[in-house]
Amino acid sequence: MSEEYSANFITVTDDDGNEFELEHLDTLEYNGQTYLAFFPAVQEGEEEKEEELGLVILKAIEENGEEILSTLDSDEEIDAVYNEFMKELFADDEEE
Repeated sequence: MSEEYSANFITVTDDDGNEFELEHLDTLEYNGQTYLAFFPAVQEGEEEKEEELGLVILKAIEENGEEILSTLDSDEEIDAVYNEFMKELFADDEEE
């Protein structure tokens, strides 16, 4: 996957060459790895599709000396990182 960074949005290209925009929500360090949480961005004039509104979690990895974003390796990793993001989210709510 490649990515173009700007403000709080990135455009990612999947392995099939499809591009889509994601809004960056949060970054988390967990087990020595950096994870980033995103929501799919809805373009102006575009209808929201329910199946596209889920949380997207990617991890930052180094490949050929360049930092790129990658999908997570297993369901266990997805569950663990998702739970950590939820803990942070609810911890922020409790502080308010």
